[in-house]
Amino acid sequence: MLLRPLLRRAAAAAASAAASSGGARAPALPDPPAALASRSYAKAKGGGKPAASSTSNRGKVRAKDPRGVASADDADGDDLGGGGGGDDLDAEFEMPTDPLPPTYDPALDVGPGGRPLFAFTDTFGSFAHRNANVYVDFTLDEWNAMLPEGLPAGMMKEFQETRRCAVMVRKSFLDLRDNFRRIVDPAITTNLKDIKKQIVLDGPRSCGKSIALAMLVHWARTEGWLVFYVPQGKDWTHGGFFYRNEYSDLFDTPVQAAKILQDFLKYNETRLQQLPCQNFEPIPLGEGAGVGKKKGADDTVEMPEGSTLYDLIQTGITDTHASVGVVIRLRKELSLVKDVPVLFAIDQYNSWFTFSDFQEPVTVRSCRPIHAKELATVNAYRSMLHNDMMVGAFSHSTAVGKLREELPDVPSDARLMFPRYTLEEAETVCHYYMRQKIIRRESFSEEKWKKIYYLSNGNGSEMRWLAAFV
Repeated sequence: MLLRPLLRRAAAAAASAAASSGGARAPALPDPPAALASRSYAKAKGGGKPAASSTSNRGKVRAKDPRGVASADDADGDDLGGGGGGDDLDAEFEMPTDPLPPTYDPALDVGPGGRPLFAFTDTFGSFAHRNANVYVDFTLDEWNAMLPEGLPAGMMKEFQETRRCAVMVRKSFLDLRDNFRRIVDPAITTNLKDIKKQIVLDGPRSCGKSIALAMLVHWARTEGWLVFYVPQGKDWTHGGFFYRNEYSDLFDTPVQAAKILQDFLKYNETRLQQLPCQNFEPIPLGEGAGVGKKKGADDTVEMPEGSTLYDLIQTGITDTHASVGVVIRLRKELSLVKDVPVLFAIDQYNSWFTFSDFQEPVTVRSCRPIHAKELATVNAYRSMLHNDMMVGAFSHSTAVGKLREELPDVPSDARLMFPRYTLEEAETVCHYYMRQKIIRRESFSEEKWKKIYYLSNGNGSEMRWLAAFV
């Protein structure tokens, strides 16, 4: 409550100073070197704002600049909040469709120790540990094309507040990538002592678990892997209809099951058309979403000889009675695929262990909480007691609560603690925030960025919040 008046007074002082200086415009920034005029600089070189992609990319962001201006400047150098002072704290923004801001200052593209701040590449596979702590940026369309199931909320917030779709390549991510790369190609030498096929990423809130998981999926798909990616595991346990299956004694969730199949097709459709079904046992039918059981028909459906995994998924999408059975069968089919590496990547994985938000919908008199393990789809995918590659990330922002150290159906050594930013990583982050004008260049110093780091204890979202007050 006290912050708003302070911001207003600071904004008024800034506006007065700008008026006394005659409102001179900042000198035009130089064009980027020809060697750097790549796809990343295609729109930036023009000096104007990138075109708005669509209305779905519009939103509002809370300005945190102590001067009372928006967190980014117009292409011509004028402050967005100069005339309105601190009253306009809700500034409308456009989600960036191009990775660079509309102006280009090559002096700011230098990280700690004079090293380059950005690496221009299309994949995370080319990085060695000595090249860590550098940013890689893609357009928002490129991110959505590689992860059409959805991007993590923390990643989207970072993109919105920095106005650039860039992520930092950390050593902790490279360790995670090299772990699974070594499984597929044992000839690759790494510094890792123990290789794990099943990993549960744990760690403090906002330490980067979900972003690292999304980067891992991006890398695996550029390598040609088949990735079953679930960006929001909580969606599997919330919403839709819940029907107790009289044969399995588990609850069917046909609405969520159909959504699961649709998401899996978004990126993998072409590959799934090439993979044949290997299990031809009848698939049991359940209750459809809002339509009950099928009447006068068999309680199973069979896949004909020669069917592909694409045909199997289409069956579950078009027939609501078969949706849950197809999701369960798909899990078995993916474990039999040998032509291509298969990775299961589950974010909000802890939401599959505690679930008491819904009451049993069938028997009203004896209603009780439904646990995640009682959902047929979750029960089929939750276990890590198998030989498949699987990585799950805990989310401490889903109000699920802390889980015990030993989890059911999870190997005892699967949990991997993901760290907060190190001091070296924090320095790179602050240079990046200066590049994106969250930190004013004239105010940047080693003493100040270290204060940000120690005040936040290396927490990513808190560092981004504090940076605006430097």
